[in-house]
Amino acid sequence: MRGYFAIGSERISKPMNLGALMRTAHAFGASFVFSIDAERNLKEAYAADTSKSAGQIPYYQWDSLDDMQLPKGCQLVGIELTDDAVELPVFRHPPQAAYILGPEKGNLSAEAVARCAHVVKIPTRFCINVSLAGALVMYDRHLSMGGYGPRPIMPGGPDGARRRKHVPGPDRQKPEG
Repeated sequence: MRGYFAIGSERISKPMNLGALMRTAHAFGASFVFSIDAERNLKEAYAADTSKSAGQIPYYQWDSLDDMQLPKGCQLVGIELTDDAVELPVFRHPPQAAYILGPEKGNLSAEAVARCAHVVKIPTRFCINVSLAGALVMYDRHLSMGGYGPRPIMPGGPDGARRRKHVPGPDRQKPEG
């Protein structure tokens, strides 16, 4: 898969959600994780991050949107449940993207939405947990950009696929904990 991605949240307040987002970002190969205007006391986030992602990928904590610095060419993609947002299953992910989610009890700020090159929604009836939303976005990116062929017509795997026990390879080590 070419390109890179990052994921973060604006005004995140629950340490366990940040930790879960960090762990999932690490598992999907994010280049970095970030927060904007986060609660200052997020030390508990590391308890939920059993993969110890802080030692593997950078975490940037910006005080405001004005402080946020993304790499040149990186497109900010807002994840927000709005009427005019593109539904995730039909969204083409940019090769260089930073996905930004809103806080647990609220929406992305108008300023954040204005800075986004794209706004995408997960087709649910109501808002879901921020770490779950992040996981769905990263999974969709992985599926759509990972070079997978079309799914088979019949239930099950592709013809000739063997069922085998998953054994983590050197680049897919089982996290501790």
